[in-house]
Amino acid sequence: MKFAVLGGTGLIGAQVVRNLNAAGYEALPHSKSTGVDIISGEGLDAAMAGADVVIDLTNSPTFDEAAPEFFRTSMGNLLAAARKAGAGHFVVLSIVGVDKVPELDYYRAKVLQEELLAAGPVPYSIVRATQFMEFIDSVLSWTADGDTVRLPATPIQPIAAADVAEAVTRIAEGAPLNGIHAIAGPEVFTLDELGRRTLSARGDNRRVVTDPTAGMFAAVQGDALTDPGAHLAPTRYADWLA
Repeated sequence: MKFAVLGGTGLIGAQVVRNLNAAGYEALPHSKSTGVDIISGEGLDAAMAGADVVIDLTNSPTFDEAAPEFFRTSMGNLLAAARKAGAGHFVVLSIVGVDKVPELDYYRAKVLQEELLAAGPVPYSIVRATQFMEFIDSVLSWTADGDTVRLPATPIQPIAAADVAEAVTRIAEGAPLNGIHAIAGPEVFTLDELGRRTLSARGDNRRVVTDPTAGMFAAVQGDALTDPGAHLAPTRYADWLA
């Protein structure tokens, strides 16, 4: 099989491309750096040519109110190109709990992406993942101030990017689900607890202050970002930190 991997040079995409090629398939990475623009459509038809499977791992450049238009335009272009190429499977990476946090512009945008895919002309699979372990540093930076970091006690179930890439690879190899496959890390933490563990493991003396109003995840109610029914990935957070 031939795979066209949009966002194939990014954190997840590069690993998916490597996994698929190691398994004996032909997987080609596509991104702006390779001359493919999913908003203007430049290079898309050539990127999709001959592809049996399309994997979309691209992302909006912002998390604000501009995100829905990004996904509306990109999915329109990608689905049209995939149909033209005769692709039989379209895979998108999304987020566990994405439909439970309408307060967040970015989450509403990802729901729109899922809806456009499901209504589109190509058989599909949606892989929903919990928060990446690799993003914890960014989360800490959002509300860092001097020697303190403010974080809400939002429950999250962090997953390693390598485990996400493995799951995307596995789903892309198979038949279209025309539905959702959820994956999550093996442990649940509150975000403030995770911050403390991260700083301690790195010898960082900053103090985590629990603040229910701090950062993007303050808008999340309850355990929306965890999923007890998800397929559990093997990597534990302490092992990833080490």
